[in-house]
Amino acid sequence: MASLAARMASASLNRSVRVAAARNVLAPAGLAAQVRLNHNSARETTNIPDFSKYKSGSGDATNRAFSYFMVGTTGAVSFLGAKTTVADFLANMSASADVLALAKVEVDLSTIPEGRNVTIKWRGKPVFIRHRTADEIDEANAVNITELRDPQNDAERAQKPEWLVMLGVCTHLGCVPIGEAGDYGGWYCPCHGSHYDISGRIRKGPAPLNLEIPAYSFEEGNKIIIG
Repeated sequence: MASLAARMASASLNRSVRVAAARNVLAPAGLAAQVRLNHNSARETTNIPDFSKYKSGSGDATNRAFSYFMVGTTGAVSFLGAKTTVADFLANMSASADVLALAKVEVDLSTIPEGRNVTIKWRGKPVFIRHRTADEIDEANAVNITELRDPQNDAERAQKPEWLVMLGVCTHLGCVPIGEAGDYGGWYCPCHGSHYDISGRIRKGPAPLNLEIPAYSFEEGNKIIIG
């Protein structure tokens, strides 16, 4: 009887260990047990959480509009910053008052006799001023401008008929023509053979245009301001 009771106790103990292992419960002390996850618990750990309550209720269109607004605002702020930087740079680089004063030249015309040329320097370039005679004015007006390469009336080139003011730079390659020379009694560029008449208009040679007329104005006291 004692032997039968011992076998039944041992069988009951083994069954308890197997049930505990199946239920992921530790076996009694002194007994080794292998814990395994059953099929149902493995499936439960792979469930994806529900994030629906964190989603925006305004919709994709509203989100895109907000994104575009932010991008546009950032771009506008960047543009204004760049504009301010460029404006400050240009202000610092602009010419000072003393430099601007040199941009204009005053000439006393009473010192130039009739029928003569003078050459002055303005902004690093030569300027021709000729006090023309009455015959020279008549000669300039007698030209048929339809035959000219760069058609211009003499009145378009001289504010006052007796005073002709021009940049002394050949319109071909930038050489300085010689006054009272050439086939037309005006200016001649010896570098490449361009001839200008008494109105500074191109008449012969490779130059494509007439001599340029700078900005100028007459002032009281028989003076002229160039620039």
